[in-house]
Amino acid sequence: MTIHGQCAPCFEPVREAFIQLMQSPFERGAALCIQVDGETVVDLWAGICGPEPDTPWQRDTLLNLFSCTKPFTAVAVMQLVGEGRLALDTPLCHYWPAFANAGKASITLRHVLCHRAGLPALRTLLTPEILYEWDTMTDLIAEERPWAAAGERQTYSPLLFGWILGELLRRVDGLPPAQSICQRVAAPLGLDFHLGLDEATIGRCAYMARTKDEIDDEAFGRVLQFVLNEPTAMSALAFANPPMVLGRSNETGWKRMTQPAANGHGNARSLATFYAGLLDGRLLESPLLNEMLREHSAEYDPTLQTPARFGLGVMLEQPHVANGSYGMGASAFGHMGAGGTVGFADPERGVAFGFACNTIGSYVLMDPRARRLANVATDCL
Repeated sequence: MTIHGQCAPCFEPVREAFIQLMQSPFERGAALCIQVDGETVVDLWAGICGPEPDTPWQRDTLLNLFSCTKPFTAVAVMQLVGEGRLALDTPLCHYWPAFANAGKASITLRHVLCHRAGLPALRTLLTPEILYEWDTMTDLIAEERPWAAAGERQTYSPLLFGWILGELLRRVDGLPPAQSICQRVAAPLGLDFHLGLDEATIGRCAYMARTKDEIDDEAFGRVLQFVLNEPTAMSALAFANPPMVLGRSNETGWKRMTQPAANGHGNARSLATFYAGLLDGRLLESPLLNEMLREHSAEYDPTLQTPARFGLGVMLEQPHVANGSYGMGASAFGHMGAGGTVGFADPERGVAFGFACNTIGSYVLMDPRARRLANVATDCL
């Protein structure tokens, strides 16, 4: 296994931990980027990116970031709040009148961002193709009745979060949601981050695969049991309606579409640089960032089948929850993505961290692979 990239001498233990990770027979390819006070101290990649062993992971290899996409979308929305074009506590139906249908008139932007809108899933069973039909999905959401009253309880929204906020961006910013997010968040930082890929960009994408069948995470096991045995339960519908989104990440249609909660494509470098841009104020002014990072919800989440703690569009540190810790300080914030990819920041240490892999793991929150690398990095600081 050849390890590519750079590593500052004082972070050599991180490089050694990355080598150990990539020596596992279960790993295909991965990348790791760590920045401290805006300086890149670790930028490593290794392994294979394609389905065949003769396709090495490159410096510019991209992959599906899954829910690591959510903070990018949330920041674009928060910028509109800062511009006075959106308000956190104004009902969404003020901007999207049909959203008021079926008892949703009191749901606000704040409720959506912190997963207290009561809209984790659609009850109507959908065909796979509907995933790619934006107007159909937003129309269905407008007619869906909430699973709980606005603000009543936390119900994480894996996919609807993206269509709701994307439609809001389309209506208020006057641009397709992918264009709005990328212009507002990716372009100012020069990120290799994309929503809706062209042919050239698709050609750089890693092939996602699962190579280990054992389920080590109890929360993932509970969610899987709902999907397999109770397909009309809220948790099952949230993750598998439309069907099997995780398994469709290699489809060209998935890569070409825009799903602002789950199909951003980037790499470890773009994740770390995004969080560095939040820490140094390039994306949000301090009052907006502070509001985003303030705890808005923390309780057992029936969608995720585990306790979860949220700010606005970001997951907050949970040191006493299984797989809930980023492995650094108490103020760490970011987002985990299905399969093991994660991006986060530790404001106390000035650290921005991105880990991306194409071997799909089975963890609802923090994958132990990334957690191990973060723990070693913490010891180096």
